Amino acid sequence: MNINLTLWIQMVVFALLIWFTMKFIWPMILGPMEERAKKIATGLAAAEKGQQDLAKASERAEVAIKEARDRANEIVDAAQRRASEMVEAAKAQALQEGDRLVAAARQQIELATTKAREDLRKEVAQLTVRSASQLLGREIDAKAHSDLLGRLASEI
Repeated sequence: MNINLTLWIQMVVFALLIWFTMKFIWPMILGPMEERAKKIATGLAAAEKGQQDLAKASERAEVAIKEARDRANEIVDAAQRRASEMVEAAKAQALQEGDRLVAAARQQIELATTKAREDLRKEVAQLTVRSASQLLGREIDAKAHSDLLGRLASEI
């Protein structure tokens, strides 16, 4: 009976130990564990939200980069078109200037040719008068015979 009584007392003491542990010690252990579990859950939720925010931000950044690239391409295309227009305008202006210079040069040549012809006619007329004067043996008055000299110069 001693063994049975000892066994019974040990069982009662063990039951009291379990009750005491469950009543006073277990809540002190479970409180921090539950608080830690909540912190972990909150941290995981925040990490998940952060991942979602990062994904959204990455999408927005990609869209912004694409828009920036498109805009940059538009600007480059516009600049190239403007450069081509400027080159074409410069070519057209150069051609006009060249045509103007050629026309001016042709006009100068025409004026020089006309002046040279007139000078040559005057010289030929003077030579003719001198030759005729030597042939006739007397001097011919250029003022008096201007009609004759004019016809002679125009024939030449």
